[in-house]
Amino acid sequence: MEVCFSLNRTLASVSKTVQHCKADHGVDIPDLVQKHRLDDYGYIKMINYIRNTKSSAESLLLTSNGPLPWDSDEYLKPALADDPLLQIDVEELSEATAVTLSPAADDQVSLLLQRATQAEDRAQRAEEALARAMDDLHKLKLLAQGLVLNADTSRGPSRSGAIAELREDEDEAYFSSYGHYSIHEEMLKDKVRTESYRDFMYRNMDIFKGKVVLDVGCGTGILSMFAAKAGARKVIAVDQSEIIYQAMDIVRSNKLEDTITLIKGRIEEIDLPVEKVDIIISEWMGYFLLFESMLDSVLYARDRYLAEDGLVYPDRCNISLAAVGDTQKHSDRIAFWDAVYGFKMTCMKKAVIPEPVVEMLKPETVISEPAVIKTIDCGSVTVSELKFTEDFSLKITASTFCTVSVMFSTAPDCTKTHWKQTVFLLESPIPVKTGEELRGQITVHKNRKDPRALLITLDIAGRKQTYSLQ
Repeated sequence: MEVCFSLNRTLASVSKTVQHCKADHGVDIPDLVQKHRLDDYGYIKMINYIRNTKSSAESLLLTSNGPLPWDSDEYLKPALADDPLLQIDVEELSEATAVTLSPAADDQVSLLLQRATQAEDRAQRAEEALARAMDDLHKLKLLAQGLVLNADTSRGPSRSGAIAELREDEDEAYFSSYGHYSIHEEMLKDKVRTESYRDFMYRNMDIFKGKVVLDVGCGTGILSMFAAKAGARKVIAVDQSEIIYQAMDIVRSNKLEDTITLIKGRIEEIDLPVEKVDIIISEWMGYFLLFESMLDSVLYARDRYLAEDGLVYPDRCNISLAAVGDTQKHSDRIAFWDAVYGFKMTCMKKAVIPEPVVEMLKPETVISEPAVIKTIDCGSVTVSELKFTEDFSLKITASTFCTVSVMFSTAPDCTKTHWKQTVFLLESPIPVKTGEELRGQITVHKNRKDPRALLITLDIAGRKQTYSLQ
């Protein structure tokens, strides 16, 4: 029921109230709205003004086009709780009135048809407006993509690559992970890793004697101390993570503070106390060699600080690919989802397969000769060259079914390291025979949303799958 806005009568609907006001009081509400060009706010103020002041029809009709008596914001407050007249907008008010006051108002069928037509017109206008909005949104999206793809994001002549462009707050999670002591314990206990660096420097003291060495991402400072013991005149150790404070204590405890200078910060954002260095050392390698993109920072340091005849160590790295045949592993990781406690969960395969598995493989599961797919010369490679597509051919050494594994110097038949191997599982194993050549193509590039993560696409035997290492 609706209360007449000037009398204490109740009427059946908004349209009935409007009709009553015109017939009994001589007040045509839609005409007032049109006369004074009221928007929704003006209409609300007018209704509340009439209810509050109980204005006469004459006073409303005599209202001039000048300042309106209901212009004050105090009339935005409803005079009647849950006033239905305030729950209809100006456009709907006019349409409702047109239906009510039409000559066919008594004809219920005609009334319903008119209302349906008006509703259809409103829906059509809404759909057209939505279509225009979606088209504008699509154009805006394309414009934004163009700006991102074509923008010159360099901050200086020596800055290049997505990692160099990350702000400190954007990179906080990465460096925070290296503030935990367990990860440094794991790396230090990795004898293959740590002793390889130590033995190289101790056996090549003639290279380090009297030189200025930069350690990028020094962690606990172990490589810096190796360099100092190998005869370096000065070692500058840089790390952004909180572990740098422990490294300072470690250096002092070993009485190397006169040789080693530690600096907290990202190599891209600090200024070294020297113009040039003779040697850059760094343990930048991640899973699949390139995960975490720390090599980008080493290359930045190389381009900015390394002397013309300077050296970078490690100087050369390979990524190799090999086929793996381990049906049990495939069953445990992929076929498992076909029946889980009596329920089908095969949709999970689409989520599981793109996630590479980092683990130690059994040497006997390797069923091909390894193929080098990328060689990186740290003295000359550029950041852009770390995005690559390479064809490969794997010579099969056993007749079985295969998945695919990527490895570098941490091959399954070598001593275990904390890098392990990175395994890319296929949705369906590929049958292979001894002597066959399994051909394919691999594409590697950074994840644009997270430049420290990698997207790796394998195309083998007509099967294409993209993996996300993050």
